[in-house]
Amino acid sequence: MKSITRRSLLKGVGGAVMALPWMESNAIAGSTTPVAKRMVHFYVPIGVVRRGFFPGEASDVIPKGNLGNVMRSLGKQDPFYSVKILDELTPTLQPLDPFKNKINLITGMDRTFQQGTDVHAQCASCYLSSAPPFTIKGTAWPLDRTLDHLVADHVGDSTPFRTLEFSCNSHRDNKESIYFDNISWYGTGHLAPSIRDPRKMYQRLFSSNEVNRYRDITDLVLEDANSLKQELGYADQQKFTEYFDSIRAIERQMDRLEKMKGELAKVSFEEPTEAHLPRGEYIRLMADLMVVALQSGLTNVATFMVGPERWDTPFLFESLFDEPRSHHQMSHNQTKMIDDLLKVDRFHMEQFAYLIDRMDRVEQSDGTSLLDNTLMTYGSGLGDGSTHQYNDLPIIVAGGGEQVQSGQHINMPEGTPLANLWLTQARMMGLPMPRFADSTGTIDQLLAER
Repeated sequence: MKSITRRSLLKGVGGAVMALPWMESNAIAGSTTPVAKRMVHFYVPIGVVRRGFFPGEASDVIPKGNLGNVMRSLGKQDPFYSVKILDELTPTLQPLDPFKNKINLITGMDRTFQQGTDVHAQCASCYLSSAPPFTIKGTAWPLDRTLDHLVADHVGDSTPFRTLEFSCNSHRDNKESIYFDNISWYGTGHLAPSIRDPRKMYQRLFSSNEVNRYRDITDLVLEDANSLKQELGYADQQKFTEYFDSIRAIERQMDRLEKMKGELAKVSFEEPTEAHLPRGEYIRLMADLMVVALQSGLTNVATFMVGPERWDTPFLFESLFDEPRSHHQMSHNQTKMIDDLLKVDRFHMEQFAYLIDRMDRVEQSDGTSLLDNTLMTYGSGLGDGSTHQYNDLPIIVAGGGEQVQSGQHINMPEGTPLANLWLTQARMMGLPMPRFADSTGTIDQLLAER
């Protein structure tokens, strides 16, 4: 049998290329390359409704006003460190029930707000930087090189893309500055721009000089693909077909959304056409593209921004509302719209659960899953979207395999910096970093061996 290396590519006319996932033929060819470690950050804007997300807060009174950097004692979290089995999940977390043994809920993580800049812009742009206030010169933002790029400096040399930045903001009206719509930065003032358009991300992953002629990458590489498939064993043929079909499904979904967008453009709306695109389908399409990139070794580090901060252009949360709604505007009417906001929070969690499930189904060369080899973090830069508090952030860490002690609710002591989690993850990714931003230590409770 022809040996297939891990870096094998299918090539077609017009310059189209398709990276292959791992197959058993790799082992037959004598490959001893260890499974790569990966890191993904899944960012949710506007915080969450605390009573739906955090254990023990279901009956709390909703605080009022723009509190900014308040002490997290507003919540009912235990101010002392504790670790409990992650048993009964709160309403917002319930979509994660099938994966309770693969996740950790971490509460008590705080950030410090730098006075003088917008609360929403700072909470997004500085989320993965966590620089102490007023320590970065020449900028109004406490924004330094973000965690994803620091990790990519260590693990990104072996991949075509050191990092990939995904955004699910389908709008082009640019109502806010770049600080509201990006969490990944090469450094202060140097944005790592995210890609919002699934077609553009698709073309970046599977480059083609003749996309307008052939439209689908799979058409361009089909002959090469069929030739290779005949040389594979039965198990690899099944894996190859599954992978190829997933690319085809992505192509069909892109075509469907683009056709829908074209039809919507013929109708007169108060909002942009993109506001009426089905939100969940858009997010899941971008998620599928990210899984393919991780599965085929195109990158080991990715950020995934579900939506922008304080972007009042609405989105259509299909299955929830009949018309597009603004998440930000709802968050400032939490008392009146709490039921709708809880639906949005659960909607976002369902997309995170979808991503966990997709990654858990992808087999790696050592029999583990893609999820087992990925540190995937759900989080937001606000602890509460109504009060703008930077304390007690909603954080979930999924995956990590044997490195991680999963199935826990880890409540950290009051004042624990979010940077402690970033430092922990950097070290788990093999980066020998003594400190990260304003960190004071690591979260050893996450580690399987301690």
